[in-house]
Amino acid sequence: MLAPPRTVIRREAGMYAMEQALRRRGFDRIAGADEAGRGACAGPLVVAACSLPPGRRGEVPGLADSKLLTPASRDRVYDEVIARASAYAVVVVDTPDVDHRGVHAANIDGMRRAVGLLDQRAQYVLTDGFRVDGFCAPALAVPKGDRVVACIAAASVLAKVTRDRLMVELHEAWPQYDFARHKGYITAEHTAALARARRV
Repeated sequence: MLAPPRTVIRREAGMYAMEQALRRRGFDRIAGADEAGRGACAGPLVVAACSLPPGRRGEVPGLADSKLLTPASRDRVYDEVIARASAYAVVVVDTPDVDHRGVHAANIDGMRRAVGLLDQRAQYVLTDGFRVDGFCAPALAVPKGDRVVACIAAASVLAKVTRDRLMVELHEAWPQYDFARHKGYITAEHTAALARARRV
């Protein structure tokens, strides 16, 4: 039996290269999945899945890994992703659930849920960094996927902006922790605020 032809990923296509290669192999609905809040010490874990349409419609101006964008740029890209995506879903995993199950298990489950909530069922799933089973579709983990694959980068922006907005809401309830600034990631000021809270 002859082996199937190799799929060529064209470097000149940039962040869209992997999706284009998969479409040439017959996978039309490709979803990327990523999370925000995995390394935070406060706040929820937010997981997103996103499918971008082929062609110019799916080319998102300014799209990049959410961590490389300024807050204003992230907000602009978020609006573009929402407008252009053929399907997207965002899942918020509350802090008690993360504490109970552990961040990795909660993250894996969140990715499965987000992909499962897409209006169009994914034919192929790309995840950032580590393998996730149970999607009911072929899946591939892409190292630094949020920097090199458009649909993963789009999911990272959806997750990050959603989580940041939730942390601003938490700041309004507990301003002493300064969540609006550090979004629940550990800082010297946050550590000091926690120490003061323990002494009260």
